Amino acid sequence: MGVPEPVRRLTEAEYLAVERAAVFKSEFFGGDLFAMAGGTRQHSRIATNLVREFSVRLKGRSCEPFNSDLRVKVEATGLLTYPDLSVVCRPQRFMDAEEDTLVNPVLIAEVLSDSTEAYDRGKKFEQYRQIPSLREYLLVSQNHPCIEQFIRRDDGQWLLREAVGLKSKLVLPSLRITLALSDVFARVRFAPVRIRPNNVRRK
Repeated sequence: MGVPEPVRRLTEAEYLAVERAAVFKSEFFGGDLFAMAGGTRQHSRIATNLVREFSVRLKGRSCEPFNSDLRVKVEATGLLTYPDLSVVCRPQRFMDAEEDTLVNPVLIAEVLSDSTEAYDRGKKFEQYRQIPSLREYLLVSQNHPCIEQFIRRDDGQWLLREAVGLKSKLVLPSLRITLALSDVFARVRFAPVRIRPNNVRRK
């Protein structure tokens, strides 16, 4: 029985060379590439709404929103990924002269999906918390009008707030703006929420 050859891991420079020429996006961590799944129309609509609303509210300000085309690097851990939305305030810092990899976002938002929700809530948020400039992290549901907001306090602890319902509004202290959930979820159709399986009989 032959001895399996060790899997060769990529360097960060090799990943960037591949990624900048690639058609599809991939995350990078610990020498490994992880292909990013395509989003649904619902996911895309919410992400587009987010970028639009942040763009309107930050117009003329020193802070600028970017969509998922802009890569973010967690310098402390080496993770390279593509948030659905990132906001950076001046001075903007990038990894290199290509200016396609941001390193100092103030706010990051991820639109949750069934396949990525556990990662976005868990390991990915652990990574994002290593970014010194990050002050807010938003988890945006695509199944019902709800945004979970994590705010970094001065003592380094993270405070959770939640805005639920189309009539709700979300105050973002890091940017001094307010979002209306009716705008974030504009034209989004939600399936009826079921709290018990269909095959459970009522008593």
